[in-house]
Amino acid sequence: MTQGAGQGTEVERTETLRDFRVPAYVHETGPYPHPGNVVPADEDFPDGYTPTQRDLPVIQRGDTIQLPVDPDAAHAPRENAGPGPLYVVGDVHGYLDELLAALREQGLIDEAGQWCAGTARLWFLGDFTDRGPDGIGVIDLVMRLSAEAAAAGGYCKALMGNHELLLLGAKRFGDTPVHSGAGTATFQAAWLLNGGQKTDMDRLQDHHLQWMARLDAVESADGYLLLHSDTTAYLDYGDSIEAVNDTVRETLTRNSVDEVWDLFRKFTKRFSFRDEGGADAVRSLLDTYGGTRVVHGHSPIPYLLGHVGSEEDEEDGTPHVEGPHVYAEGLAIAMDGGVTMAGKLLVRQLPLDA
Repeated sequence: MTQGAGQGTEVERTETLRDFRVPAYVHETGPYPHPGNVVPADEDFPDGYTPTQRDLPVIQRGDTIQLPVDPDAAHAPRENAGPGPLYVVGDVHGYLDELLAALREQGLIDEAGQWCAGTARLWFLGDFTDRGPDGIGVIDLVMRLSAEAAAAGGYCKALMGNHELLLLGAKRFGDTPVHSGAGTATFQAAWLLNGGQKTDMDRLQDHHLQWMARLDAVESADGYLLLHSDTTAYLDYGDSIEAVNDTVRETLTRNSVDEVWDLFRKFTKRFSFRDEGGADAVRSLLDTYGGTRVVHGHSPIPYLLGHVGSEEDEEDGTPHVEGPHVYAEGLAIAMDGGVTMAGKLLVRQLPLDA
């Protein structure tokens, strides 16, 4: 696998008001609204919209990324006590301050935001940008922590979410029409309709794009199968973890708008593990890729529980999330706490506390 290591050029952060509203979404499965789904666009673009040039370089398998590393972290002593504890992070969606607070609470970073967890292992489950105020700041943080954790003998790694594919597509293909089963659409319009932030696009640089394009789609750690989306669509891309990751990277490299759109649409599918037959869907993934439990993001826990819009919401309408949601006969662990709807950004150690 290839993971980003280091931090890009520091840029000034633009303060953006947090919007707790949940936009309307297309229903693909299940009775609840689906955050993250694409609304095909066949209408005029909004005022102030500027088409995006297709200027994302084609990423070759042998390319490398050279980024600066904190010299103090590079010379930090390595520990040889074996693998450290395993942590997972749910969807961040640009909420950098909430992410920093959650990582500090778990003892993974110090007050200065530097890695302080030694040999600990940290997996982000994808969806770093869109909807929140500072998606590029989130990516920069994850890239920097990757270098600092590796220098300390641990690691910080990340999976590809559907919003990484959406941002890559918007930057690379812009307004190129895509003919999908739901009608004609474009990546640019889909990105805007699904929480794309102009401040993120303005600050997006080549090293961010290369890092996102190289992220793995599936991984395993300590018997857990790590995915972004709660869907069996991964089975369409290979019968092993390595095959899936290779197929996804090769699809992005071929630079076909229709192939990337199809990949993105499959990664937006959700709720495969939730209802009757959900446990069997999880088993189909575990039987193919290995592991004893699936850990995923993508579908906010309030939607999985059916709490949004119900009397089980908090009095102020805020979804109530205590922590990860274990379901599908105990085979699936959901980690998206719904930070975009004023829920909770979840960072938890595995195995979960009883």
